[in-house]
Amino acid sequence: MDRAKLATLFDLTDRVAIVTGGTRGIGRAIAEGFVAAGAKVTVASRKADACAETAAHLEEMGGEAIGVPTNLSDLDGISELVARTAERFGRIDIVINNAATALTEPIGQFTPAAYAKTMDVNLRGPVFLAQEALPYLSASPSASVVHVISAGAFLFSSTQATYSAAKAALFSFTKSTAAAWAPLGIRVNALAPGTVLTDMITNNPPAVVEGMRTVSHLGRFADPDEMVGPALFLASDASSYVTGQVLLADGGLVPH
Repeated sequence: MDRAKLATLFDLTDRVAIVTGGTRGIGRAIAEGFVAAGAKVTVASRKADACAETAAHLEEMGGEAIGVPTNLSDLDGISELVARTAERFGRIDIVINNAATALTEPIGQFTPAAYAKTMDVNLRGPVFLAQEALPYLSASPSASVVHVISAGAFLFSSTQATYSAAKAALFSFTKSTAAAWAPLGIRVNALAPGTVLTDMITNNPPAVVEGMRTVSHLGRFADPDEMVGPALFLASDASSYVTGQVLLADGGLVPH
């Protein structure tokens, strides 16, 4: 290892990444970080105006980017997301499955509609997006899929059990997909953030927000930018011998 080789480990020059939930919070920070590392980025979220604004912002940073409005519960929309990315950039090297929804439903009070939405966005959508991108990932010399799950996948929750279960299931798919796709040269890993200061946190009542702030060993929220390093590690050659793993970026929240 020398200085020149070290400099290439986190270099994403000319690689193409899809980042779902890429217009705010963790996803936007990752998209910014990837552009700064040289990647061409497609950002996806449900709102067309947010996609357009974020893509313009990334291009102002000096990157190449497009925004594709996508609802991850719509499989046709997922197909369009992949097709438009490939049409614009000619390849896909990285898929960051970051989009999520966390609906509060106490156990014993589930509704079929909310249950279906939680599972569609947090589990079915990411699984089918990776599958839809498979032909392009198979052709990439440096393919990486990163499922952004949650520290909640490893903890109990009496009010967001469906969300936690979906994220736990996505980690199970991470391990199985890593094994299945390793012969194709595709690495598949999971990133599990803890309490990151995003809308998902601040939309809670103040007392709940304060309790979440102090729950980890570090006793504070993470800034979304603090998820860029872990995501870049998993997506880049810095983790070239890492697959089927979860990286907990949780401030010590999950006990071991």
